[in-house]
Amino acid sequence: MNFFSRCACLCVSLILLTSQVWAQTISRIEVRGSERVEIETVKTYLPVRLGDPVDQEVLDRSVKALYATGFFADVGIKEANGILIVDVVENPVINKVVFEGNKKIEEAELSQEIRLRPRMVLTRTKIQSDTARLYQIYKRSGRFSAQIEPKLIKLDQNRVNLVFEITEGDITEIKGIRFVGNRAFDDGDLRSVLSSKEDRWYRFLSTADRYDPDRLAFDQELLRRFYLKEGYADFRILSAVAELSENKENFFMTFTVQEGPRYRISNALIHSTIRGFDSSYLKEELTFKAGSWYNAEEVEESSDALVIGLERRQYPFVRVSPDIKKNRQNNTMHVIFNISETRPQFVERINVQGNVRTMDKVVRREFEMTEGDPLVKSQLAKSEQNIKDLGYFESVEIKRRPGSAPDKTVLDVKIAEKSTGELSLGAGFSTNDGPLGDIRLRERNFLGKGQDFLAAATIAGERTEFDLSLTEPYFLDRDISASLDAFHITRDLQDESSFDQRRSGGGFSFGYPLSEKLRQNIGYRIEQNEITDVNASTSRFIRDQEGERITSAVTHRLNYTDLDSTLFPTEGITGWFDTEYAGIGGDANYISGRLGVKTYYPVTKKIVLSALSEVGAITGISDEEVQIHERFYLGGSTLRGFESAGVGPRDTSTNDALGGNYFYRGSVEASFPVGLPEELGIKGHTFTDFGSLWEPDDEIGAEIADKTSLRASAGVGISWRSPLGPIRFDYALPYLDEDFDETENFRFSFGTQF
Repeated sequence: MNFFSRCACLCVSLILLTSQVWAQTISRIEVRGSERVEIETVKTYLPVRLGDPVDQEVLDRSVKALYATGFFADVGIKEANGILIVDVVENPVINKVVFEGNKKIEEAELSQEIRLRPRMVLTRTKIQSDTARLYQIYKRSGRFSAQIEPKLIKLDQNRVNLVFEITEGDITEIKGIRFVGNRAFDDGDLRSVLSSKEDRWYRFLSTADRYDPDRLAFDQELLRRFYLKEGYADFRILSAVAELSENKENFFMTFTVQEGPRYRISNALIHSTIRGFDSSYLKEELTFKAGSWYNAEEVEESSDALVIGLERRQYPFVRVSPDIKKNRQNNTMHVIFNISETRPQFVERINVQGNVRTMDKVVRREFEMTEGDPLVKSQLAKSEQNIKDLGYFESVEIKRRPGSAPDKTVLDVKIAEKSTGELSLGAGFSTNDGPLGDIRLRERNFLGKGQDFLAAATIAGERTEFDLSLTEPYFLDRDISASLDAFHITRDLQDESSFDQRRSGGGFSFGYPLSEKLRQNIGYRIEQNEITDVNASTSRFIRDQEGERITSAVTHRLNYTDLDSTLFPTEGITGWFDTEYAGIGGDANYISGRLGVKTYYPVTKKIVLSALSEVGAITGISDEEVQIHERFYLGGSTLRGFESAGVGPRDTSTNDALGGNYFYRGSVEASFPVGLPEELGIKGHTFTDFGSLWEPDDEIGAEIADKTSLRASAGVGISWRSPLGPIRFDYALPYLDEDFDETENFRFSFGTQF
C-alpha cells in the first residue's frame, strides 16, 4: 500500500469515527409550546422514533414535517445528550372572518370565493391565497384599483378574527382602443368588430367597457374573422396589449396588426368523386362567384350549403372539403370544393351542458334526431335553431366529437341560460282618453319544464283585465301543446259605445303538427258576457243588447311558419287561419273566420322589410244577429293612427262605435339601423297601415255611418331592445279617413325582464 492509499484510508476512518460520535441515538422526545395539539400527536408527525440515530439531516426533515402540518407558525428542533427537544408555536384558530368596506359586492359572494372558515387553522399561505382570490373577484367586476388588506385581531386561547379591509375603488373602464398598422379600415370600423368597447355614457347598463383578459383574447379572434371575411387572407395580429393607467382608473388597449393584401376569388369549382353524380347541379348552392372578394365565412357557408343540397338529393353521408390555393403574385384565391362519400355517422349520445334550471328533456326534445339515428347536417342545424328559438338561452352551441367507434359521434350541447321571466309594462296615449297601461307577468320556462305561465292585468281608467294561463308545449311527452286559461275583463266603453262590459270565462286547447311547418290547434271557450250601464241616450242598437249572454264556442287554428327565427325573424313567411263556431249550448250562434299572412324580406343585411295582410268575417247562424261584443273592431295597435275601435260603423247621433262583421287590414314596415352603435339595439321604423271595417248586423239607418272606404296612415317609429326589455315609440298620421273616424297620433310601449 503506497503513501496516498494509507492517507485515504486514514481520512475515511476519521469520518466514520466522527459520524459515530455525532450520530447519537434518541432516548427521549420533549415537545414544548404545544397547547391545542396533543403532544403525542406532534410526535407522530416526526419522521424519527426513540432509538433512532439523529443527525442534521434528520433535524431538517423533522422541521419540514411539522411545518407541513399547517398547525405551527414556528418550529425549532435540537438534540442534547440524546434528548430531542421540539419547540413549537401554534398557528392561531380563526374565530370569524369579517369583510369591511365592501359595498358593490355582497359579503356572501366574497365568502364563497375564499377557503378560510371559522374554526380553521390560520396560516400565512392561506391568507395570501384567499387575498389573491378576492382580488380576482374585483378584477372580474372591473375594479382593478381595489385594495385588500388582511388584518388579524388577536383573542384569548390563541384565537383570531380575520378581517379583510377592502377599498373597492371605482370601476376601471376602457378609456381608449387604438390600432396600429391598419390601412384598409379606420379605427372606428375595427372598434365596432370588438366585443370590448370604449367607455361611453350610454353604456351604463353594459359591462362591455370593462377590461376582461378573456374578452381581449376573444377580440383577437373577432378581428381575425373580420379580416378573413373581407378578403385579407394573410392578416396577422402582431400584439394585443392592455395597459393600466398609473392611477389604476383606466385601461388603454392597443392592437398591432399586419393586414397584408386583399384577395379575390379567381375561380370556384366543385369536384365530386361520387359515382354517377353530376355536380353541376350544385353550383346554385354556392354563396359567391368568381371575381368577388374572398370571404372565409362564405366559403364555410357554401360548404354547409353543399352538404345540405346533397342531403336533399338523397346523399346524406358526404364530406365537402374546400381546397383553397393562394396565388400571391396576382392576389387571387382558387377554391375547389371536393365532395366525397363518407362512412355513415350515427348519434351515440347527446350531452346537455350548462343547464342549471332547465331540464335536459326540454333541450333534447327539440332535436330532429335521437340517439342511434343517422347524423344528418341539415337536421343538426335545424335542431340548433329549434333550441335557440325556445328563447331560454343566451347562447347555444352544438359541438361534435368522436364516439366510442369510428361510425359514432357524440353531440355536446353547450347552453348558457338567461332570464325567462318577464315583467312587461305597456302604455298608449289617446287624444281623447289620455294614458293607459297594463302589467304582464310571464314565465316562459316555468319550473324549468318549458311550460309557459302567464298572469296579466290591465289597470286603466276604462279597462280592467285579469288573465291567467298555462301552456304545456309537450303534453304527455309528445309534440302536442295543451293550454288552460281563465280571464275576467271589465271595460268602460262609454266613450266608444256608451256601455260597460264584463266578461268572465276560460277554455282549453290542444295543438299538434300536421307537417314540419304546419300546426293545427283545436280548443273550446266558454264565457259569460254582460252589457251594463246603458243609459237612455245610448244608441238604440246597443240598448237592444243590454243584459247577459253565454258564449260556448269551439275554436280552430291553422298556423304555417317558415321563418329563419321565430324570435327575431328577418326572412320567411308565417300565416294563420282562425275559425270559431259558437252554438254548442249558450246564447250565441255565429261562425267567424280570420285569414292572415306576414312576410319578412331582408333588403340588406341590416334593413328588413315586413308586410302583413289579414281579412276577417263573422255571420250569425239560424237568423241570429251577431252581437256588438262579438264583432270585429279596428284601430289602435291594429291600425296605427286611429284610436282603438276608431274605424268602422258608428252611430252618428251618439258617436258610439258599433263594430263590424267584415274587415281587412294590412301593414308594410321597414326596420333599419339609425347610425348608433349596433350594440345598443336601437332601430328605426317607417310604416304604413291600411284597412277597413264595415257592415254590422243592425239595420242600416240614417243615424249609422258605415263605409267600406279604405283608411290608411303612415308613420315613423323607434325601438330599443334594452337590457330591461323592448321599448317602442310610434308616431302616425292618417292620410285616408272618414269624418266619423276617431284618430290618434302617438303610441308607445315598454317592458322589463327579471
